[in-house]
Amino acid sequence: MSDAAPLPRPTRPPAGPASPRTPGDGTTDEDRRRALRRMRWNATLLLVAAAVAYALTVGREGGWGYVNAAAEAAMVGGVADWFAVTALFRHPLRLPIPHTALIPRRKEALGKSLEQFVAENFLAEDVVRDKVSRAGLPTRVGSWLRDRGGAQRVVEESATVLTGALGVLRDEEVTAVLDQVVIRRLAETPWSPTLGSLLGEVVREGTHQPVVDLTMGEAERWLVANEATVRRLVTDRAPAWAPDWLNDRLSRRVHTEALTWVRDVHRDRQHPGRKAIDDLLARYADALQHDPETRAKADEFQRRLANSPGLADTVQGLWTTVRGFLLDALADPSSSLRVRSVEALQDLGHRLLGETEADRVFATRVEGHVTDAAGHLVRRFAPELATVISETVARWDGRDAADKIELHVGRDLQFIRINGTVVGGLVGLTIHALTALLT
Repeated sequence: MSDAAPLPRPTRPPAGPASPRTPGDGTTDEDRRRALRRMRWNATLLLVAAAVAYALTVGREGGWGYVNAAAEAAMVGGVADWFAVTALFRHPLRLPIPHTALIPRRKEALGKSLEQFVAENFLAEDVVRDKVSRAGLPTRVGSWLRDRGGAQRVVEESATVLTGALGVLRDEEVTAVLDQVVIRRLAETPWSPTLGSLLGEVVREGTHQPVVDLTMGEAERWLVANEATVRRLVTDRAPAWAPDWLNDRLSRRVHTEALTWVRDVHRDRQHPGRKAIDDLLARYADALQHDPETRAKADEFQRRLANSPGLADTVQGLWTTVRGFLLDALADPSSSLRVRSVEALQDLGHRLLGETEADRVFATRVEGHVTDAAGHLVRRFAPELATVISETVARWDGRDAADKIELHVGRDLQFIRINGTVVGGLVGLTIHALTALLT
């Protein structure tokens, strides 16, 4: 069979485990073993051919002398390279010759060298950061998410995982964890300084303004729709001696002024009413952080809330409601949760592609975060990851390690024997020709 001939597909035996197959490679260990045996035979046959040629031309003159010299040198080169290749994996002819069977004897050192090589050349932070940066992950992810099929796939897989997780979680276990981790923690830890700091930051950044807008908008709508209720509240509290016409005018005036004030606050961001709300929230945030009396009242309210008998039932009921809602929404492909999730992912895909200037800034920022995260992971965990190599090699038996390595690289090493035989023959032929020329 020639070297170029395709290898026959090994037939699977009727019983017993299948040959190990390398992930991402269709070649099995049995395929490698067959190829290794064939190349060994080829190299050995070439060496035997050189020996036969030498034996047949010993003592002959003329052109046969050239053949004899070439065959002799070919045997020397072939045997020398056979010894070198064999000495890597075992003792040649089973003789305990020094500095042979290198891999079985020095597999720990080999594992350490491989670990150091991988850590320095593959798991180096600059290498990984450069690779991640050149990969263009935001563009690839954005192109995939922009297509509805990609976004739909993410939502479907996420729904499957979340449904399975929610199905495994038992209500009593979740509520027990919430009681021990959340409620008891809430009762034991004073949160007033933290809440005060958070509230102060919210007021400084103005992020509470949408809440004020919503509150004032709802108040305005309620006042418009419930004028009679407001006026009745005023007239019911009027003194008995006040005439009806005065009560009517007063209640109408109160409703009008209240509606006007709420409407002005809603529409004017610089209204004194808004500034009064901001000042009130800012003073309360400062008091939560620095006023002992306010902090004591807040902590007391926190303890009463955490120790309330109905809090555990409320948490359990809330969890049951949320869990049921999520299970129903995840199971229905047309639910608003899944539809909005797909739309949000598609929008994220468009932004990652940098279709506008703002999107390009966003995509650049995301790429920077991904690169920084990859660099941090490599910097933090590369030494631990690289030790997997040395630890795995150290667990191997010396003979098994040699067999595993030879199975993967032994076929290529047989070419060294072939090349040694051929090159040795050519060198012997050249030396013999120069000797004949000079004598």
